[in-house]
Amino acid sequence: MKLKLLISSLFFTSVIFTTAQATPFNGYIIKVKKGSNFLNQKSIGNFGSITKIAQTSFGTFARLETKKGLTDKAFNQFASNPEIEYIEPNYIISLNKFTEGEEVSLPKDVNFKKQWGMKNDGKNGTIFSSGLAGEDINVLRAWSVTEGSRDIKIAVIDTGVDYTHPDLKNQIDVNLAELNGKPGVDDDGNGYIDDIYGYDFANKDGDPQDGHGHGTHCAGVIGAIHNDVGVAGVMANVKILPIKFLSDSGSGESIDAIAAIDYGIKRGVNIMSNSWGGGEKEQSLEDAIKAAEAAGITFVAAAGNESANNDTTASYPANYEVGNLISVGSYSSSGAKSGFSNYGLKSVHVTAPGSNILSTYKRGGYTTMSGTSMATPHIAGVVGLLLSKEPNLTPAQIRERLVRTSLKTAKLENASLSGGRVDAYRALTNK
Repeated sequence: MKLKLLISSLFFTSVIFTTAQATPFNGYIIKVKKGSNFLNQKSIGNFGSITKIAQTSFGTFARLETKKGLTDKAFNQFASNPEIEYIEPNYIISLNKFTEGEEVSLPKDVNFKKQWGMKNDGKNGTIFSSGLAGEDINVLRAWSVTEGSRDIKIAVIDTGVDYTHPDLKNQIDVNLAELNGKPGVDDDGNGYIDDIYGYDFANKDGDPQDGHGHGTHCAGVIGAIHNDVGVAGVMANVKILPIKFLSDSGSGESIDAIAAIDYGIKRGVNIMSNSWGGGEKEQSLEDAIKAAEAAGITFVAAAGNESANNDTTASYPANYEVGNLISVGSYSSSGAKSGFSNYGLKSVHVTAPGSNILSTYKRGGYTTMSGTSMATPHIAGVVGLLLSKEPNLTPAQIRERLVRTSLKTAKLENASLSGGRVDAYRALTNK
């Protein structure tokens, strides 16, 4: 399926999933049964051509482009092949254009005072609405407990990351085997050549540089380094793994999202931050998220930017009912649900800052974006802080902790299962 970023057009840039009745897709995804030689059969040519293959730890997937004029009868005949486990549309995914005890001192980063989601003084997030002091993730108190750990790896599965950005370059999970190896050689034997800074599944190469800016923005929210320039991330100490599957135009396909998730599993990440969506329910993408769950990985997903109730109108991947998935809605600096944000008392688990969020941007820059795309990395960062303190927590335990320790507020009582906003300090102290 085609996927997109979850950004709100009303607030510069944000990302969400859009599910329409006529959802665009590019061919079909086939999951081949284990041990099958189906993809080597010449008979496929009678129905179309295989244009992509994703060999993952949880199965073999291929993209089929059918021949023009193929009848429903012929397609059903093809789909009934006993060597096919299932076949479904390859949806298009893209960006949706429409953020111990006492507080530590403010970071020296020159723009931290503009990051209301970290520390809301009532004035630093007021472009579109009046801010309210204290409506933030309470991260200054959380930092009195921990500022993170370099042992925690977070995959930003997105449009890539500007891994040369001054605020991010020292936070990247560098593959030393490839860095110190020979160019053009898979030095670490993981199936990917020259994946020094991550991998680009949109262009099938080892360079996940971000030509769009969205992934870099999300990465900065998670882990922009704490120094005397730029902005500060939720985690001062973290390793960020850039995984690109959305092109520089902000569009991608389900089959590449599946491969991106598998790559994150192989690279041993603890958390996956996913500020994208689109299309309808797919078994293949659900299988990928379940594989991440089996590997102990927390999968944080943007709830969407359609102002919709996800309890009645599902938004994927946020609506997959998998134990490691945390669905994230957005609130503004006033403490109210962002106007664009999806919500749901059952299907959206928590809320975080998502309107008017300042963070890192492509080519070493900084910009403000809005959307559940921006709320998602706030939660990925809080999960990272929690795992830094309690590394043996399971994804299901992490989700329960964030929901239970969220600070309940009247403005957010109908926005999510938590009935309030995530509080990093309360999560770390289990209060």
